[in-house]
Amino acid sequence: MGKVVIMDHPLLQHKIGIIRRKETTTKDFRELVNEVAMLIYYEASRDLPLADREIETPICKATVKEIAGKKLCIVPILRAGIGLCDGILRMTPNAKIGHVGLYRDEETLEPHEYFCKMPPDAKERDIFVVDPMLATGGSAIAAIDMLKKRDIKRIRFLCLIAAPEGLEALQKAHPDVDIYVGALDERLNERGYIVPGLGDAGDRIFGTK
Repeated sequence: MGKVVIMDHPLLQHKIGIIRRKETTTKDFRELVNEVAMLIYYEASRDLPLADREIETPICKATVKEIAGKKLCIVPILRAGIGLCDGILRMTPNAKIGHVGLYRDEETLEPHEYFCKMPPDAKERDIFVVDPMLATGGSAIAAIDMLKKRDIKRIRFLCLIAAPEGLEALQKAHPDVDIYVGALDERLNERGYIVPGLGDAGDRIFGTK
């Protein structure tokens, strides 16, 4: 069974509080989203496997640790997930980036696939699927479905804000996936938006509304 981690770090909670404010500018919103993504990713990468490596320091030879295997792949759910990538790449600049394109039907709230592009060796990597919001859970579930159909198994999901309904749906659909959440909110409203939430994350990241 995958684990669920609701972040409680004071710095992260402070930054999420600023992100929620409607008067936060596009520039500040974008920067803070990347900072929060970095903090969540730090926790999500805590148990990555390590391997020993022999090196030489300016003083002597030594055995150090490095991440084992084919390293990492970040997979933003388009388009809003792109807003989390820069912060994560500051931590692991050599990570590969895949993309999953989904749009949500405004009437049914169901996700529809329109794009998926992954590194050719993605199934050998640890995959971090990222999206700012986990509302109904439909987009996250569909994105992970798409990856599993490509025989990708080592998957973790990261988001800034989640609703209890979306978290429960994602756990039920993909019980093997670890989930990392910046803040767990109260509920969804009748339009499928998280309450209190922060509005439309994509519009606020890209300044399109």
